[in-house]
Amino acid sequence: MSNAGPFHEFTGRDLPWLVDWQASLRPDKIFLVWEPVDGAPQSWTYAAFAEETRAYAAGLAAQGITAEDTVVIHMGNCPEFLFAWHACARIGALVVTTNTGSSVDELGFFLEHSRAVAVLTEPRFLPVVRDAGAVLRWIACMEGADEQDAGDYRLLPFSALRGDDAVAPRRDAEPLRLGSVQYTSGTTSRPKGVVWTHANALWSGRTTAAHLGLTAEDITLIHLPLFHTNGLGYSHMSTLWSGGTIVLTPGFSASRFWDIAIRNCCTWVSQIGFTLNALISQPCPAEHSVRFFSSGSGGTICQDNWGISQISWYGSTETVSQNCHSDWRLPEAPGSMGRAAHEYELSIRDEADREVSFGERGRLWVRGLRGLSLFAGYLHDPAATDAAFDADGFYDTGDEVTPRADGEIFYASRAKDMLKVGGENVAALEIETVIMGVAGVREVAVVGKPHPLYQEVPVAFVVAHSNDAGLAAAIEAHCADKLSKFKRPWEVRVIDELPKGLLSKVLKKKLRVMAASES
Repeated sequence: MSNAGPFHEFTGRDLPWLVDWQASLRPDKIFLVWEPVDGAPQSWTYAAFAEETRAYAAGLAAQGITAEDTVVIHMGNCPEFLFAWHACARIGALVVTTNTGSSVDELGFFLEHSRAVAVLTEPRFLPVVRDAGAVLRWIACMEGADEQDAGDYRLLPFSALRGDDAVAPRRDAEPLRLGSVQYTSGTTSRPKGVVWTHANALWSGRTTAAHLGLTAEDITLIHLPLFHTNGLGYSHMSTLWSGGTIVLTPGFSASRFWDIAIRNCCTWVSQIGFTLNALISQPCPAEHSVRFFSSGSGGTICQDNWGISQISWYGSTETVSQNCHSDWRLPEAPGSMGRAAHEYELSIRDEADREVSFGERGRLWVRGLRGLSLFAGYLHDPAATDAAFDADGFYDTGDEVTPRADGEIFYASRAKDMLKVGGENVAALEIETVIMGVAGVREVAVVGKPHPLYQEVPVAFVVAHSNDAGLAAAIEAHCADKLSKFKRPWEVRVIDELPKGLLSKVLKKKLRVMAASES
């Protein structure tokens, strides 16, 4: 007989438990509405959604997927994404969600590093999956695929993944079983796979629902990618936990936003700076049901433009849910990212590792429980996992913040060498490593340049071995081949020398000034 402990609020529960519990509690309530660009909307009740996840679990099992396998979902927003993600949870397989903007090189790394045995994708991404060159049992593709695009891989139609839901495999609940992976940019040259347990996913849903005050009457519009924590955890899991309704779109569209939100009586939407700025250009409807938008930091943009309250929040894939958040029912300080969430312990320290005073900037550390309120670790990388925590179990967020005496916390800067491009975290080192692979490059430094829509965009400063008029064009072509579009430098500036300080450290602060002031 196995030991009962450790005990926590999700003991004896996992993702399939939540789906099945909601299906038994409210079988006829609409859980998912699909709003495609072309075609009529579709919907699934909680009971129908649970049936789909069982059917896909049966189909995946029939194709040889077991609890020991890793499956990659390389898809945009669609109902099948969620069916398959939950189906893998039923089987006990590890499911990896990858950015659909990934280059062939990036996707090849994800597939190899995660040890994936199969990929689920769409026709538009099939050539990239094929060219990634991973060793796979098969690729399953949605309707409309050209078999020639699969090359030598065994290609399955998505219909082959839908079996008899009555014979779907089901394991005993293991809340601390590794369930899903998202690759996130860090300060290394390659992204790291952030691993969530089933309990992590449940925590994301339960905690976010509590922070937002969600009920079964709430309806959320998800236009942010499901392959990220914001869409998959903050929006999808919180709605599943609270018994509400999801309205899913293929992606963000400023021109379609209000029509979809009004027709479906949406009550809240998770946004990022890019989507909020894009919506400003759209006429504001006289009547709507949206109660609040949630976004990274507070301000008056939502109230000023749409008369809508805003919830500010702060969190990451590693911290599973929000470590700071505001309350849409209460006034907040403009620019604040909220107040400390009671589920976490926060520590804000200076460079000497001492707690800062109010009004001082410091690095944010977060403590919780690994595998529950904090991620389980980095996939196949115990050294990186250990390096992410201090001796007392605090996770290093890499962000600098400023606490105020009234409890509000303000984001200051990214301590780690990271950029935020249209809501995506991008490691400068990842771009620099790619550029160093171009013949003729002696040195390179990448910094962010402010952008009115994307917040900031990468700019590469390059020192050449010799005078080469075609070097910038060669770098741009190499980056187009190796990097996702959002990671590619918007500008490549060839200069004589990089500004440096003591010990030849590149002065990126000076480069940021140069990037912002020069064209």
